[in-house]
Amino acid sequence: MRLKGKVALITGAGSGIGRACAQLFAREGACVAIAEINADTGESVRQQVESEGGQAIFIRTDVSSPESVESAVARTVEAFGALDILYNNVGGSTLQDGPVTTTPFEEFRRKIDIDLFGTWLGCRYAVPEMIKRGGGSIINASSITALRGTRNRAAYTSAKGAVTALTRSMAMDLAEHQIRVNAVAPGSTLTERIVQRRQGGNARPEVAQRHILGLLDPVDVAYAVLYFASDESRKTTGQILAVDSGFTMT
Repeated sequence: MRLKGKVALITGAGSGIGRACAQLFAREGACVAIAEINADTGESVRQQVESEGGQAIFIRTDVSSPESVESAVARTVEAFGALDILYNNVGGSTLQDGPVTTTPFEEFRRKIDIDLFGTWLGCRYAVPEMIKRGGGSIINASSITALRGTRNRAAYTSAKGAVTALTRSMAMDLAEHQIRVNAVAPGSTLTERIVQRRQGGNARPEVAQRHILGLLDPVDVAYAVLYFASDESRKTTGQILAVDSGFTMT
């Protein structure tokens, strides 16, 4: 019960890494707010958590909307009385991404709105509640694309690189409030979206080969997020942890 007595808000918790975190956090004793734009998947995860004896609520949330994110934080505090942990999980690369000269304008704006602005909004509204609590932990979703050069991912790399820089900046700003800010940078993870892409023939074999321990399962990333969420990381802030099966070494 590494999160006993803690309240966690997880964005994009209806699938993939977010869902794995919601389930793991609940098993570790946290009350979990599932912030998800898809009502069907968000409600499904809430039911799964409660069927295992955990406590959870589902909040339909658009992370690119200030009003929606502010409401998600307020409803979390209303339901559970406080907020200790924020995991800004929403994001992901798409097949529309590419080099800077060919990536559609809409794709770039969408990545900035969801990955960067969505992360910024979550922090903006969660931090005051954590200050009231006397501290807390924010975990942002970075990516291995932010840690090394990656072809054909100009929009996604821009957004995740900015999230990485934001993480370090916030760690400096919030240390006086005992709020830790870290990020997890996953490698290629077998979420539903990636599995469908691979089944559709859009896999890149060279990427899989560079994951020297094999492609990741969402729970592999969830355990890294759990470390940052727990008091075990109480003296760790401003760090970017690559959970990438060795990809960044190759």
